[in-house]
Amino acid sequence: MSGWSWQVSGSAVVLMVAVWCVAAWLGWRQWNRYGRRRSVGLLELFRLGVVGLALLTLGRPERIERVGQTTMPTVAVLVDASGSMATRDITDAAGQLVSRWDWARQTVAEAPWRELTNRYQIVVEEFDKPAGDDAAVEQGTDLSAALEGALVRHRALRAVVLLSDGDWNMGRPPVVGATRLQAAGVPVFGVTVGREEYLPDVVVERVAAPTYALVGEQVVVAATLRNWMAQEVTTTLRLRDGRGSTVEKPVTIAALGQRQETLVWTPMREGSVTLQVSVPVISGETHDDNNEQTVSVSVRQEKLRVLVLESVPRWEYRYLRNALQRDPGVEVRTVLWHPGMSPGAGKDYLPGFPASRDELSTFDVVFVGDVGVGDGELTAEQCAELRGLVEQQGSGLVFLPGPRGRIMTLRDTELGPLIPVELDASEPRGLRSPTPSQLVLTARGQDHLLTMLASTAADNAQVWRKLPGFYWCASVQKARPGTDVLAVHESRRNEWGRMPLLVARLAGNGKVLFMGTDGAWRWRRGVEDVYHYRFWGQVVRWMSYQRHLAHTAGIRLFYNPDAPQRGETVTLHATVLDTGGLPLTSGRVLAEVRGPGGTTERMELSAVPGGWGVFRGQFIPESVGTYRLRVEAEATGRSVETELDVRGMPRERVGHPARPDVIREIASITGGRAGGVEELSEFVRQIQSLPERDAVERRVRLWCHPLWAGILVGLLAVYWVGRKWLGLV
Repeated sequence: MSGWSWQVSGSAVVLMVAVWCVAAWLGWRQWNRYGRRRSVGLLELFRLGVVGLALLTLGRPERIERVGQTTMPTVAVLVDASGSMATRDITDAAGQLVSRWDWARQTVAEAPWRELTNRYQIVVEEFDKPAGDDAAVEQGTDLSAALEGALVRHRALRAVVLLSDGDWNMGRPPVVGATRLQAAGVPVFGVTVGREEYLPDVVVERVAAPTYALVGEQVVVAATLRNWMAQEVTTTLRLRDGRGSTVEKPVTIAALGQRQETLVWTPMREGSVTLQVSVPVISGETHDDNNEQTVSVSVRQEKLRVLVLESVPRWEYRYLRNALQRDPGVEVRTVLWHPGMSPGAGKDYLPGFPASRDELSTFDVVFVGDVGVGDGELTAEQCAELRGLVEQQGSGLVFLPGPRGRIMTLRDTELGPLIPVELDASEPRGLRSPTPSQLVLTARGQDHLLTMLASTAADNAQVWRKLPGFYWCASVQKARPGTDVLAVHESRRNEWGRMPLLVARLAGNGKVLFMGTDGAWRWRRGVEDVYHYRFWGQVVRWMSYQRHLAHTAGIRLFYNPDAPQRGETVTLHATVLDTGGLPLTSGRVLAEVRGPGGTTERMELSAVPGGWGVFRGQFIPESVGTYRLRVEAEATGRSVETELDVRGMPRERVGHPARPDVIREIASITGGRAGGVEELSEFVRQIQSLPERDAVERRVRLWCHPLWAGILVGLLAVYWVGRKWLGLV
C-alpha cells in the first residue's frame, strides 16, 4: 500500500498558481522578444516546467509506503558472561554451590523456548565474556551496549530476555540502551542471577606497599580485611615474602565489619619480591579463593645522602648526627657554623654550604637546625637554592628550630613559604618549661610512617605516651593549610587549638617536616637507640623515597603518585645532567610508556623553568598492571628504565551481591518484567502473547531529499547552458 502526502494550505496553492502564471507570462514575453523562434519557445517551456517542480516542492510532498513484516521476528536471549558472573552464590538442584555463569548457562539450556519457536526465531548470545589475561583493554560489563547491540543485529527484534547479575561497570548507563529498546517497542524480560546479600566470607580486599624498599629498611605493608560473617572473627594476618621470612599478627574483625591492619617487614637482600598477605580459611566461609592478595616490591641496596646544617652543637644535633652516621643506609655530611668562630671541621664535615647547584642536588634530605640568614650562616641565595632542591629535585627538608630562634629569620626568604607552620613572632626563642611535656599523636599521626615506633597503631600510641618529654619547644600559632599535623603539645593551646609541633607537608616534588622540639634525643633514656634511631631513619627514608624510584648515571626519574590507581594522572619528573655533570638546559627528553597489554605511548617531556635540569610530562594509565617506563635524553644518550605498578580494584568484582534494581529498571523502562528464574515460564507465556507488529510505515520526504535538490539544481543548470548556446546571454 502506497500513496502521496501533501502539506499545503489553500492560500499557499493560490500563491503557487499565481507565481506559476507570472513565470508563464514572462516566458511568453521572452519568446515574443526573440521573434517567436521555436528553440526559444522550447527553452521557455523547459524553464516553466522547472519552476512548476520547484513550486510543487513547497507543498512538501512525501511518498508513503506501508510494509508488513516479511521475516520471522526474533527473541534475543542475552546471557551475561562477565567476570562478576564467576561469583559462586547460587545453590543448584543438587544442593551444590555453583557460579552465576554455570547457573545461567544451565537455565538457558533447560528453558521452555520450544513454545516460542512457532512464532519467533530464538537467538542465544553471550556478552562481555573475558578475553583473557593478556587483553590490552581491561574487561568489564556494559549492559547498555549489550542491549543496543541486540537491536542493531536483529532488525526484526520483538523481545529480549536478559540473564545478568546487573553489575555494570563500563559504558553508558543501562537506561540508555533500555530507552532505545523502548522507542523500538521491544520489551526486556530480566532474570536476576545471584543473591542480593553477601554470603558468609572473610576477604583480604586490598594490600598496599611501597614500590621499592632498601635492604634492612623496615617496610610497612597495609591490608584491608572484610568480614561478611554474622559473628566476630579472630584470625591471623600473615605475610610471606617467598624467601622464608614470615610476619604474623593476630587480628579481630567485627561481624559484618572492615578492618585495616599493618605488618612490618624487613627485606634482607636485593631483588624483586612478591609479598603474599593472607588469612587462613575459617569454618563457615563460602569462598576459599579470596583470602590472599599479592603485591610486588623492588628491594635495593642504596645510600641516602643527608646534609645537616647547624649553628650550635646542642644535644639534639649531636645525637641526630650520631644516629645518621651509624645508619648503614645513610651517608651524612655536616656544615656546623660556630657563632664568631670558623666552621666545624673533621670527618664528614664540609667547610661551608655546597658551592654549586650540582653538588647540592646530590643530597636527598637536608636538616636545617637552629640556623638563619646572616651572621656567617645562610644567604638569601642559598635559601633559594634549598627551595629549588625540594620543589624541583624532590628532596626532603627538615626544620629543627632551636632556642636561638634563628628560624624566624627564614620567614622572609625563599624558605619561608615552605615552613609548614605559622610561628609566633612574640616568642622568637620559643617556650621553656620546668617540667617535661609530651607529644600527643593526632589521628593522622597514629599510623603515619614517620611516627610508627611499634608494629600496631595501639602499641604505637602506648610507646609515644611513655617517651621521655621535652623542656623546650618552638612557639607555634597554627599549622598552615594543606599540611598533616602528626603530633601536638599535650597542654599548650591557643584560639586555633593545641599547638602543633610535628607537621609534614608536600612542597612541589619534595616533602617538608617541622619538628618543633629539641628533645628527641631524650627518647634514648632506658632503651638506648631503639626509638631515636628508628624515628630519624624513618624520616630520612620517607622524605627521600621519591628520588630513588629510578635513577642511573646522569639521569633520575621519579613520578607522582608512586602507586597510582587506574585512571589517575601520573606526572613524570626526569632530572637530567649533561656529560659535565651540570643540569641539562636544552635538548629533547623523550619518554616511552608501555602498558600491560602491549600498548605504547610516546611523549616529549617539557623543560621546567629554573635551571635544575628537570623535565616533566603526564600520562593516564587505563589498566591495572605493570607499566614499563623508559626516559631517554637525546643530547647525552643516557636513559633510565623502571616499572610502575598501577593498582586499583578490578572492574569485575567477584563475590559482591547481585543488583536486581538495575534489572528492574531496564524492564520497567521497556515495558517488560523482571524477576527470578521461577518466573521464566511466565515470561515465555507473555512473549508468546505479544501482539503482531503493525505494518512499518516508510516515508520518503521528496521536499527535503538531497537527490531531489540535486535534480532541481541540475535542471536549472541545463536551462542556463541552453540560454548560452542560443546566444540569449
